[in-house]
Amino acid sequence: MTGLVNVLLVVDAIIMIVLVLLQTGKSAGLSGAISGGAEQLFGKQKARGVDLVLHRGTIVTGTLFFILAFLSAYVLQ
Repeated sequence: MTGLVNVLLVVDAIIMIVLVLLQTGKSAGLSGAISGGAEQLFGKQKARGVDLVLHRGTIVTGTLFFILAFLSAYVLQ
């Protein structure tokens, strides 16, 4: 069981890395980082199409990564 969880954890990590790398950059430079965070916080930039799918996939794989890491470290040891 531990081996299966560890394999799933590695596969999930690889998928999450690919999803993050496929996403487009929202802004450039230091000024973009400051203003981009505010725009995202207040909902001025909304993801659509492929960006929305990549964003939601990243959230799902990140949550799954956390659950699998918790299982691997605490429950199965």
